[in-house]
Amino acid sequence: METDSQITIIGCGYIGKCLARQLTDSGAKVHGMVSSESSQSECSKLGIQCDISNLDEPQDTVDVSGQRVIYLAPPPRTGITDTRITHFLEAIAAQPPARFVLISTTGVYGNCNGEWIDETRPLNPGADRARRRVDAERQVQEFCAQHEIPLVILRVAGIYGPGKIPVKRIQSGEPIVRREDSPYTNRIHAHDLVDICQRALLDEGITGIYNVSDGHPGTMYEYFTGIADKLGLPPPPAISLEQARTRLSEGMLSYMAESRRIDNTRLLRDFAIELRYPTLRDGLAMIE
Repeated sequence: METDSQITIIGCGYIGKCLARQLTDSGAKVHGMVSSESSQSECSKLGIQCDISNLDEPQDTVDVSGQRVIYLAPPPRTGITDTRITHFLEAIAAQPPARFVLISTTGVYGNCNGEWIDETRPLNPGADRARRRVDAERQVQEFCAQHEIPLVILRVAGIYGPGKIPVKRIQSGEPIVRREDSPYTNRIHAHDLVDICQRALLDEGITGIYNVSDGHPGTMYEYFTGIADKLGLPPPPAISLEQARTRLSEGMLSYMAESRRIDNTRLLRDFAIELRYPTLRDGLAMIE
């Protein structure tokens, strides 16, 4: 899976930085695009060269011809369309990349009442944050079809790992929904996600849409109590869903309104990958 092509990472947040370091260590030429001077400075300290670009505004032409692009930038915070990716695609239209990887979310499926779902499940976003992701997928699919560019869409479940666990929330004593009322949720360890992103960029044989999850769904109750146990903290107080409607944030309640179990069979088959952390227990065992 070696390549002489330059890899451009749009959005060098937590995962983008980890991916850039891993790609650079493997000998790839990596360049990033970030939205602020502070992000650029953070990346520079890690040896990642980045340009600053405010995707909330139309952009000058960007030349990514012959490159492999992975788009990790989040959509805007409001609305049902992703205007940021619109501006990016317009900027690269004259000199498009040789390969495109888009990070999306399993939230595009909406509430599935706890059913097992694969990539053939019709999209049914229930929240605006997911509708923005559906719009981004549509835009990139149309762009790549028009320019005949191989495309990989990764629909990613909840990310956890070092620095990505809700320690402060647990320490605060904020309640969680009790086991019997807690919906199914899905996760992927950050290190596994980085491996998957790298393979999606470099493996010419991989195209299409993939669910990215460890394949072992659990509940929010199991997640929060598992972290508390691992860190030697008291478990958060558990309340009923009815009580939660008056005590939890609107954002958390919107997540609680959706339940689904993500099938990752296609990912494991086509990527020929063995996850480092196939269960939450495995992932938490490595977190100090």
